[in-house]
Amino acid sequence: MKGLKILLKQEVADIEKRLTAKEKEFCSCFLNTGDVFLSAQRAGYGDKARRMGEKLICKKEIADEIERLALQREKTVANMASLGYQRLAFGNISDAVSLLYMENPSRADLSKMDLFLVSEIKRPKDGSMEIKFFDRLKALEKLESRSESEDGAKDLFDAINRSAKAVDNSNGKD
Repeated sequence: MKGLKILLKQEVADIEKRLTAKEKEFCSCFLNTGDVFLSAQRAGYGDKARRMGEKLICKKEIADEIERLALQREKTVANMASLGYQRLAFGNISDAVSLLYMENPSRADLSKMDLFLVSEIKRPKDGSMEIKFFDRLKALEKLESRSESEDGAKDLFDAINRSAKAVDNSNGKD
């Protein structure tokens, strides 16, 4: 696994060396917009943007960089989701309880509170306040299912690795 990471880092470094600053910007913009013309414009190709965008998107190095950036973004979003579920599952509700006892909270008071766990706030006509929280058990279930799927990927990688070693060993014995 460590060797694979080193190999991937070297490949990324090689791709980054081959790309100019404009090409890197094009890749980043394309990932955000999906539009070659707009991406080339934003990357600074000016009047040549349409032609350059079409030319750039056909280059292998550009496609590789866009794929690398997409995978990186996917991992980042997955990590953010995991952190969100952790906050929902294990977060503190003390600010929400404090809010229940406030008469007329100001915007300044509210901006200082951590209300991440709150899914809904109602103030019925009688002047009371109702606060609903996100379901902690569902958040825990999501965390557990994410953990199981990650273990499954590791198990698959381990199985492939064992299979490759078995093939190497059998080739060496022949």
